[in-house]
Amino acid sequence: MVSLVSRQGRQLQRYTSCGKRLIVGCIPYKVKKIDRICEHNINQVVEVLVVTSQKTREEIMFPKGGWEVDETITQAARREAFEEAGVQGLVEDSLGKWRYKSKSHDKIHEAVMFPLNVTEELYYWPEKSVRTRKWINVAEAMAECNQSWMKEALDRLVKRLSTSSLEEMTST
Repeated sequence: MVSLVSRQGRQLQRYTSCGKRLIVGCIPYKVKKIDRICEHNINQVVEVLVVTSQKTREEIMFPKGGWEVDETITQAARREAFEEAGVQGLVEDSLGKWRYKSKSHDKIHEAVMFPLNVTEELYYWPEKSVRTRKWINVAEAMAECNQSWMKEALDRLVKRLSTSSLEEMTST
């Protein structure tokens, strides 16, 4: 049985030697089934899953949170996707590392983002009562996301998903 409780507290959090909190996140995505890729561009074929912030419920973002000492970085990415968005899937190679300023704590964090190719969407998940999730296309995500570093991560994902790899993914 899977626990439907999010981890709480910061006692297991990882920090850099300079005291920056280490954050791990992912961009959950799926590729729509289509007949011919040449008639579509990547912004129409790929959908990403965004979640609302716990605090504002209007701001959208990708699942992210602290990397804890008892897990690998990819385990942390999977956990955040499960806790915040209720999805599971395949964690792919890192999109990169960013530094950003926390809005609520006025501190600098270091974040690593991963693509998560979604294989399962759950009806129940730990933060279902405090977050809303929705699938949107890439252009909508770029327009609605307020965090520039997350937009940059999404741009890197879009570049990675080349036309040839989309043809492979949509033909299966």
